Amino acid sequence: MLANIINKAEESFLSLLLVGMTLLVFSEVILRFGFNTGIHWSQEVTLYMMAWFVLFGASYGVKVGAHIGVDSFVKIFPEKIRRAMGMLSVAICIAYCVIFMIGAWNYLSKLKQINLEMEDLEVQRWMSESIIFIGFLLLMFRFIQLFIKIIKGEVEGFSHINEAEESLELAAQIKKEGGVK
Repeated sequence: MLANIINKAEESFLSLLLVGMTLLVFSEVILRFGFNTGIHWSQEVTLYMMAWFVLFGASYGVKVGAHIGVDSFVKIFPEKIRRAMGMLSVAICIAYCVIFMIGAWNYLSKLKQINLEMEDLEVQRWMSESIIFIGFLLLMFRFIQLFIKIIKGEVEGFSHINEAEESLELAAQIKKEGGVK
C-alpha cells in the first residue's frame, strides 16, 4: 500500500513538472509573439523545472528499468559472472552518486553561505539547485535497492528496455492488424 502511494506520488510529481514546464513555455511563446510581452522569470524557472525533471526522473527510470542499455556482452557469460558484473556495475554507480552528493553538498553549502538568489526571483539559489543533491540521493537509493535485489538473486543486474524487441513486437502487431491506417 505504501509502495503504491509512493509510486503515485513520484509519477504525479514528474507529471506536474512536465505539465508545468509545457504550460509555462507555451504561455511565454503566446505572450512574446502574440502580444510582444512576456514573463520575465519564465526562462529561469523552466530551466530549474527541467533540472528537477531530469534528475528526479533518472531515479524513477532506474526503478522501472526505463534506461536504454546494451547488455549483449554481459549475456554471453554464465549467470554467476553476470550477477558479479551486475554487482560491480551497481557498486560503481553508487560510488559515482556518493562523489556527486559530496560535491553537491559542498556547492550548496557555499551557495547558502553567500546568500545568493536566483536572477529573476527572490528565491535562494541553494533551494532551487538542491535537486542536485536530492536527485543523486534518490538515484543512490535506487541503486542500493537494485544491489539488494542482485544479492537476493531476484535479478542479475540492470534491467533495460530492449528497443529492438519492442520494435519487432510493434511491427508484428501492426502487420497482424492489417497495416498502418
